[in-house]
Amino acid sequence: MQTKKLVATVKALFADDKGLLAMDESTTSCNKRFAKLGIPETEEMRRQWRELIITTPKLSDSISGVILYDETIRQIKNHEGMILGIKVDLGLKAFEGHPNEKVTEGLDGLPERLKEYVAMGARFAKWRAAFEVGEGIPSQDCIEENARRLAEYAFICQQAGVVPIVEPEVLMDGDHTMERCRQVTGQVLKTVFAELKAKGVAVEGMILKPNMVVPGLACKTQESVEEVAYATVTLLMEMVPGDLGGIAFLSGGQSGQLAAARLNAMHVTFRDKLPWPLTFSFSRAIQYPALEIWSGKEEHTKAAQESLKRRADICQAATRGEYTPQMEK
Repeated sequence: MQTKKLVATVKALFADDKGLLAMDESTTSCNKRFAKLGIPETEEMRRQWRELIITTPKLSDSISGVILYDETIRQIKNHEGMILGIKVDLGLKAFEGHPNEKVTEGLDGLPERLKEYVAMGARFAKWRAAFEVGEGIPSQDCIEENARRLAEYAFICQQAGVVPIVEPEVLMDGDHTMERCRQVTGQVLKTVFAELKAKGVAVEGMILKPNMVVPGLACKTQESVEEVAYATVTLLMEMVPGDLGGIAFLSGGQSGQLAAARLNAMHVTFRDKLPWPLTFSFSRAIQYPALEIWSGKEEHTKAAQESLKRRADICQAATRGEYTPQMEK
């Protein structure tokens, strides 16, 4: 295993309080967003949108790396000094014998696909497992199967010299409480790190991309920014090894403002106590305002890029504990 190389890549991704931009939506997901805004659902329009993102002037001041989709890594020629990453899982499928639960596919042929992506410039990868919270779910069987696959993926990545981003997402959909999210997230993290250890994954050469500990979107009680920050960081400090390379939060359906405010509160409260760097790996929370401005029209490119850069800069300020609501005006 090329541990020194992996650690160097991790350090580069967390340098200068920068974050990661997740632009790895599948064709189906990207087309759904386009459809809502009346943008033609074509490969060419997806290329134009992703090129608009990558070529945003000075985006690399606050974004260290971009997570791409298979289609995009083949389209993008210039990545403006940002490190390339690639989503390598092949999506979710029903978990046999477990209604309403899913497992992630993509291990078959992964070593060969990684070789191809490395040749295209990829230095890190991402694999997402998703856990719905409901009555009796997620089951321990589902957690264990997804954790096993995450660990196998991470091991294969490290053997190829690629930093794995391990993303076990407890979904925000539903009316569950913040405490229920904390319990499920803890159960998931405990199982995932046990599997990573059993597989021999070097945690200092990987990145965790978790959800924040938040109530379900339909929950009547929505805790304060500070309460979410406290619940999230205290759980991570309990469950995550101190020698982990770093943590980059997903936004998971939070608004850009709320995701930034919560990340900021974590740094304000815990900055001197954190054993690992904490940053962002947001998708919609950075991209969506810009996508609405662009709406497929070339004449809106500059304004869309300005919006994208502004949201990325705001997120970077949050990783420094310097975010204020006035930045949103």
